[in-house]
Amino acid sequence: MRVDAFDFDLPPDRIALEPASPRDSARMLVVASDGALADARVADLPGLLRPGDALVVNDTRVIAARLDGIRVRGEAVASIEATLIKRIDDCRWRALVRPAKKLRVGERVRFGEASESMACLLAALDAEVEDKGEAGEVTLRFDFSGAALDEAIDRLGSPPLPPYIAARRPPGDKDRADYQTMFAAREGAVAAPTAGLHFTPDLAARLAERGVTLHRVTLHVGAGTFLPVKADDTDDHVMHSEWGAIDAATADALNVARAAGGRIVAVGTTSARILESAADDAGGVRPFAGETAIFITPGYRFRAVDALMTNFHLPRSTLFMLVSAFSGLATVKAAYAHAIAAGYRFYSYGDACLLIGRRDRDAA
Repeated sequence: MRVDAFDFDLPPDRIALEPASPRDSARMLVVASDGALADARVADLPGLLRPGDALVVNDTRVIAARLDGIRVRGEAVASIEATLIKRIDDCRWRALVRPAKKLRVGERVRFGEASESMACLLAALDAEVEDKGEAGEVTLRFDFSGAALDEAIDRLGSPPLPPYIAARRPPGDKDRADYQTMFAAREGAVAAPTAGLHFTPDLAARLAERGVTLHRVTLHVGAGTFLPVKADDTDDHVMHSEWGAIDAATADALNVARAAGGRIVAVGTTSARILESAADDAGGVRPFAGETAIFITPGYRFRAVDALMTNFHLPRSTLFMLVSAFSGLATVKAAYAHAIAAGYRFYSYGDACLLIGRRDRDAA
């Protein structure tokens, strides 16, 4: 399918630079299975779901993946900015580096220091450039490993805000909390599962009172998930793989809920992707642990997910393709046009969209 079919124009002032406060005060566009649209708020979610529905959230935790450093070559010193995108082992990460052309394989980079002179070695984190790939990707082998490396990254790094936010304002201390969901528990993501940012303890309590159960899965979100597709045809796009897991108890609980007539409601495209990666042909959810590179485009038959709560996504992105597969491209484009005209806030810190799947229509 041609990628330009997933293009749309978004005025720059629709891109949210800060989250709503409180988080569940964000707006939410409800898209029914027949394409009908209704304006609501995230706080209205308990009334939009039914007792017995199973809400699935991603419990990944975002690491401080953006690192600033220097590369010294003789008398020349160059500033380096790296965003960690995928852990390889205890001491190595794949990273997007700017400017990558200033690095050579075998060179060393020092993160956490603005100059060559150092008052304290503990204030820095050194790495060797082990390999260079395409589009600014490099493999960094750090001098620390395991927990010591994790601690150094957390101490020296900053939140890896998406480029459409970072280009308009620098990350701040507030982003360390704002760019983390209330469910965050398992470290490993380099981008937030942004639909989960809308939840508050009060909203979770009201959902429980409604009889909606809450279930946790993990997908460590990688930076590649949010990148626009550069190929002309979706068949030519290669997805970045991400690590995810669903344990046996969670899989069993979801299958029981669905067998009793409840809907599986994925909070975010990341939850949807791990659920679909773990689903069998009959729609049952199986335990899962490993890498997934599932790429969902129109024509895909959803097996596990009955409804999807998600943010508004970038044009030509794999996430916009996924929601188009879920509700239909024409329906999603109409929903986005309505959202733009009605002043909804877009992308990671923006408003939400609740897509009701075809299972409801088929059962009617």
